Amino acid sequence: MSVTIDLDNLAPMIGAEVATSGWFEVDQRRIDAFADATDDHQWIHNDPARCRRESPFGQPVAHGFLTLSLLPAMLADAVSIGAMRMGVNYGLDRVRFPAPLPAGSRVRARWRLLRAEPVAGGWQLAWEAAVEPEAGGKPVCVAEFLFRCYV
Repeated sequence: MSVTIDLDNLAPMIGAEVATSGWFEVDQRRIDAFADATDDHQWIHNDPARCRRESPFGQPVAHGFLTLSLLPAMLADAVSIGAMRMGVNYGLDRVRFPAPLPAGSRVRARWRLLRAEPVAGGWQLAWEAAVEPEAGGKPVCVAEFLFRCYV
């Protein structure tokens, strides 16, 4: 369920978990499509038979950057920003992949607002995104996601 935030009233949200996205499936088809788009066909992502034989994970795992690339969709699923006419992904800080994400898993992101800084024409919001697997355990991605909101 999406939470609507007001750019004129961000101060009470600083430091708080604001929203959680819905679940996103990361199946083998999505992993293979990402491999094709990025030319990253390392066997730990795309070769189930070899993974069963040689990988410590026992099955294919998603690319860390695939998980990272889902952040804009997960933010849009979780947060609606009132009065915003345009949003821009501005960058990332402190990106980590603490745990592997097995093919066929579902993930969601928890969003905590770290900072809100005025910029020309709007605001820059710094979000901590913690992407957690439905199966539990460590997050599969933790990142500071910078998002510019133009009004």
